[in-house]
Amino acid sequence: MKLAVKGKGRGAADRMMQELLLFGALSVGLYFLLLMTVLKLPRCKSTAKLHRKTAIVTGANTGIGKTTAMDLARRGARVILACRDRGRAEAAIQEIVQETGNNQVIFMQLDLASLKSVRSFADNFLRSESRLDLLINNAGLMNSGKTEDGFGMIFGVNHLGHFLLTALLLDRLKASGPSRVVTVASKAYAFGKVDFNCLTTHRDLVLGSNSFQLFLNYSHSKLCNILFTYELAKRLQGSDVTCYSLHPGAIKTEIGRYSGFWWKLFLSPIIFLFFVDAESGAQTTLHCALEPGIEHLSGRFFTQCSPLINIESKARDDAAAQKLWELSERFCGLS
Repeated sequence: MKLAVKGKGRGAADRMMQELLLFGALSVGLYFLLLMTVLKLPRCKSTAKLHRKTAIVTGANTGIGKTTAMDLARRGARVILACRDRGRAEAAIQEIVQETGNNQVIFMQLDLASLKSVRSFADNFLRSESRLDLLINNAGLMNSGKTEDGFGMIFGVNHLGHFLLTALLLDRLKASGPSRVVTVASKAYAFGKVDFNCLTTHRDLVLGSNSFQLFLNYSHSKLCNILFTYELAKRLQGSDVTCYSLHPGAIKTEIGRYSGFWWKLFLSPIIFLFFVDAESGAQTTLHCALEPGIEHLSGRFFTQCSPLINIESKARDDAAAQKLWELSERFCGLS
């Protein structure tokens, strides 16, 4: 009797183990199916060659920026890595040169958290380089703190530094046309708003520095990127320069490396399982930079290598876009 009960218990345990193994196999299969379908991003199909063309990529020492610089170098472009950290940038340059065989990849110091540094970069570039065909405003962060000029770090780096950089290089872009300005934004803009009272009073998009407030601040800055591009396209009408903003996808990058412990603990498994690599994330940037025939879409917001049709109305607010531009000019001392 005891042997029969013992045998029955072992049989039930074996069935449970088989069911667990089957569930595990199905889960793994479903996960890889998601990776190959829903989570798989389209590729840039352009075959453009970029010999005798010059490109600037901000934040090009890691992640999407580095992958973008690698692709442009592979196509023969002269690529300027506009980065704050010289050591990391030079390591990236060595890897890009070894991978592509293109020796026209150089480092130029740029700290987007310092308007003085942005001006210095622009001066150095304009003195040393005769043309500019592509400006890739790629760098972004989600850090608390203030910039050298007293702006909120996220607003200062993600929007204001790139705003000033673009403004200072516009004449060279026009002289080199056809040329393009590509700004990496995010679908996180959907959670964003532009509080002009907060900007005017506190030089920031939102107050507070907990993880949720940092995410909101980041979302606000991405809306600023889209409004900036929308307004820039209007101001470039009649020129040979076009501009685009984009959502790169859910990408594994270092953007949240300074986030709080609990925020990282919550996000890490999600990022590991459902976010894709930087090469996939660079594809829409490359599409906007290289795809022929999209000039009539200047000012539009792209995702998955296509313009987003149903963009929210706040990202096409003419009054807000103009007000943000004018306030950014005052902040940068351009007006």
